[in-house]
Amino acid sequence: MASVALSEAEKVYIVHGVQEDLRVDGRGCEDYRCIEVETDVVSNTSGSARVKLGHTDILVGVKAEMGTPKLEKPNEGYLEFFVDCSANATPEFEGRGGDDLGTEIANTLYRIFNNKSSVDLKTLCISPREHCWVLYVDVLLLECGGNLFDAISIAVKAALFNTSIPRVRVLEDEEGSKDIELSDDPYDCIRLSVENVPCIVTLCKIGYRHVVDATLQEEACSLASLLVSVTSKGVVTCMRKVGKGSLDPESIFEMMETDEAVACQWYDKQLPNLDGWLNASSKNEEGREKDGGICL
Repeated sequence: MASVALSEAEKVYIVHGVQEDLRVDGRGCEDYRCIEVETDVVSNTSGSARVKLGHTDILVGVKAEMGTPKLEKPNEGYLEFFVDCSANATPEFEGRGGDDLGTEIANTLYRIFNNKSSVDLKTLCISPREHCWVLYVDVLLLECGGNLFDAISIAVKAALFNTSIPRVRVLEDEEGSKDIELSDDPYDCIRLSVENVPCIVTLCKIGYRHVVDATLQEEACSLASLLVSVTSKGVVTCMRKVGKGSLDPESIFEMMETDEAVACQWYDKQLPNLDGWLNASSKNEEGREKDGGICL
């Protein structure tokens, strides 16, 4: 994880401010920074999105390719996640410095999408036990300014919404052999429903209080954080603790309540704006215009 060096005086200043519900940038403990979302930013992908959250910059590309269904799920397609920590984000990622963080983020995404209600993977099946669509989700960290997991979850959700999968027909001849025919029209495609895809809300424990959307400086003052993935309906699908410190049960329950409240508030205030923009983007695509962006 990217880190920043702080003096003891700076840490005391940040911690004391958090105790008074006043952070260095003027936000309260439960306030997010401005979120910028832009889709259709990479031309050679099936779907893409870029999210800027403060000084955190995330780029996600989705590539749809044909594959063979897994033996345990013959009627479903599946997703594969790859995370690349660019050395431009922080010098700590040079060489193989970002491999551990990339693996940790990818494993977290696998846990989130392991929930059957997140994405209907049956829509990715072309021919049971024979052919399916495999969505390769590539996450690139361009800049690290704190709160990576939240920004990545939003970027992945936006990229999956933007993903266009070619419509396929399976033709069977008299001998029983099957041929796959892809539509010639690039706009004749299917889209995934991301309504139930959760977003991550991360709470960092600082002193006796906890904050959402922590900056790098605030993360340096925190020994433990709680990641909770919450859907727009307030359903918690995944939870994990990160950091070297410990959390007592009372703190965990308190942080979970805050997580759910913040998530519901975020969905109520920001999601209508995002949904309206996504619907507008869909209409633009029907008119064959390019997507734009939105600041939440």
